Amino acid sequence: MEVKRYTKEKIADVLRFEQDLRGEEDFWGWEIDDAYLQKVTQSFEDERFRSSVSLLAYMDGKVVGRIDSTLICSHFDGSVKAYLDWICVLKSYRHRGVAQELMAHLRKVLREQHGADTLIGLIASNGEAQRFYRSLDHALIRDEGIWIDL
Repeated sequence: MEVKRYTKEKIADVLRFEQDLRGEEDFWGWEIDDAYLQKVTQSFEDERFRSSVSLLAYMDGKVVGRIDSTLICSHFDGSVKAYLDWICVLKSYRHRGVAQELMAHLRKVLREQHGADTLIGLIASNGEAQRFYRSLDHALIRDEGIWIDL
């Protein structure tokens, strides 16, 4: 397995991943259409996304997993934290250490390249996600998450 940073040049690889993902489990709730492609492409040119850290896991010549996060820098205490937005692995590649490797790589990048000391995430409600998050070393499940529409 090889983990690479998600860059604009890898959009085609991610589109294939998204299609493969839907071929294996079709409940993701958003379409891979021209509007999606346009938003993703533009995100690589938009300054607001400079604090995004996204990684791709490659096996067998294709993306089989991805993890996406963003930095949270606060004047409250001068801290740099990160928010784990999404982690997903193709169903056919799960339980092979892909998610664990993505998480380990992300933690290292956030710590060493961005000076972050904490990764905060919302835990998906499905059982497989619950087991994964509970298996992470040096992680404590605490507080409740809230989604507030703006």
